[in-house]
Amino acid sequence: MKKLILFLSLASLMFAFEYKAPANYPSGEVGELVKLGEDIVNNTDTHPLTKDLVGNKLQCKSCHLKGSDGKVGTGEGISSWIGTAAAFPAWSKREKTVQSLQDRSNNCFMRSMNGKRPIIDTEASMAIAAYITWLSEGHTIKMNEKGPWSVHNTKLYPKGVKHFKAIQKKATHANYVAGKAVYASQCASCHGQNGEGIAGAFPPLWGKDANGNWLSYNTGAGMSKLDKAAAWVKSNMPLGQGNSLSDQEVADVVIYMNAQERAPFDLKTRLLPKEEMGYYNSKVLEEKHTVETNFKEFGLDLKTIKGE
Repeated sequence: MKKLILFLSLASLMFAFEYKAPANYPSGEVGELVKLGEDIVNNTDTHPLTKDLVGNKLQCKSCHLKGSDGKVGTGEGISSWIGTAAAFPAWSKREKTVQSLQDRSNNCFMRSMNGKRPIIDTEASMAIAAYITWLSEGHTIKMNEKGPWSVHNTKLYPKGVKHFKAIQKKATHANYVAGKAVYASQCASCHGQNGEGIAGAFPPLWGKDANGNWLSYNTGAGMSKLDKAAAWVKSNMPLGQGNSLSDQEVADVVIYMNAQERAPFDLKTRLLPKEEMGYYNSKVLEEKHTVETNFKEFGLDLKTIKGE
């Protein structure tokens, strides 16, 4: 009996961390909502329900990478959605409140998508949450009092951020120069020489298009932070070769990438009018970031880092 219990426990653990979507969609209207959510996370900037809320050329899949099953958010690195819904409600240090899954995903629109926060419980908001929840089927519910992350990401993300914070605080102009070389050899073939990406294939990382529209995440996004971006890049890049770059190579390329021009962030301009948006679940109502202030947080002067 003890051997059987041990076998079942191991089988359960293996299932819990299998980086694949469930074999089948739910039936009926629930399944249709999951499929709608999947469509949105694949085509966030062009989907009819979300395109007006997105202010760049990114999609949810730009950060929440596809796994071996081809589904958005089933990649094995940091930002995997496998098991994510089982961690909510979860504490958010940034918002200083306990957040729902919809709170968490909706806030990405203001930051990573450089746009506006969707209204809670709209069709788009519900659909995205339904898709992420589908990827958590079979996972044990364990609300996270440390942060809005799945069990998988909690094991990787905070430790990675702390590790790279110490490295980035020591950055100099030499690291910027080294990061430019890493970008040219490891990143430019997919993301473009000037961070413009390849339309329909690989996301842009900074800058504007020919019409002056911002292409990528703004300075309020997690990816704009020198430590958080490094933890993500180390885990996921180059695509399909996560953890192949050295820590210093990762730190340097992030210094270079995030020193480039991107949209500033002002929380007040990212929220819909209160009478339209309804309740905003955050105790932080004022927040501003620029490229310069993101570097200053690490004791770094942007002009010095860039050698200007």
